[in-house]
Amino acid sequence: MRVKFRAVLAAIFVLAFAASSFAGAQDFILVNNTGYDIYFVNVSPTSTNDWEEDILGSDVLENGDAVTVRFGAGRTRYWDIKAIFEDESSISWYKIDLLSTAIVTLNGDGSATLE
Repeated sequence: MRVKFRAVLAAIFVLAFAASSFAGAQDFILVNNTGYDIYFVNVSPTSTNDWEEDILGSDVLENGDAVTVRFGAGRTRYWDIKAIFEDESSISWYKIDLLSTAIVTLNGDGSATLE
């Protein structure tokens, strides 16, 4: 399991650096380290009270996996992220500076690691 996680992270770093010249200012890689599969992910500007549409669509972000989140034009700095699990429980992370962050790792203890 740990070997798979390290391999995924290594691939993420390679892809992140290779794609950095094409990435939007707020684009980031979201890593699921919560211990559970995530069924829905909402990412919204901190300045709003509503959650944007689910970014996963019909996909599930399994524990240990990652997904690239891409934005259109704009330079909003602070964003909130909400992960919803199979049992409909959720964890939210607030005021994440996506202009300074390339990788967001969501942890099961409610913290997020920003790189």
